[in-house]
Amino acid sequence: MNIRVLGGLCAIVAFSLDQGTKALALNAPTLERGVEVLPFLNLVRVRNEGVSFGMLGGIVPWWGIVLLAVVIVAWLLIWLWRMPDRLTAAALGLIIGGAVGNILDRLRYRAVPDFLDFHYGTYHWPSFNLADVAIFCGATLLFWDSLRSAKNKPERYHRKGGFTGK
Repeated sequence: MNIRVLGGLCAIVAFSLDQGTKALALNAPTLERGVEVLPFLNLVRVRNEGVSFGMLGGIVPWWGIVLLAVVIVAWLLIWLWRMPDRLTAAALGLIIGGAVGNILDRLRYRAVPDFLDFHYGTYHWPSFNLADVAIFCGATLLFWDSLRSAKNKPERYHRKGGFTGK
């Protein structure tokens, strides 16, 4: 399979799962109050006007966050286009799909719907959604890939000056 196609498929899957689960969460009235799924997981609908964990909410306007996210996605698409490595292409696809899902939400709702609430006792991790999961998994794969030894990297990556794109 072509590496670009792999990255694109990962983006489509991440985007589709994210948007599908958000549609379910937005149309489930019981999530307004929250539903306990497991002793450490609740489903509860939350409106996130900021970025990760609500940071910058109310400080940066929604359109500023969208603009920044679009620039980042464009940069990731260029990186994906030049990528010789399947793992990195899949990771970039996950990040792109998740980011596009959150961009679409900001354009539609001026915020991102979150609904996954993990907790331990009374401590609750900030709520998140599947776009955030895709972005986190993609970033984790990129980090893991960066730790792989140089001997496992494709030949094109080793040439003097880094990646040549040839």
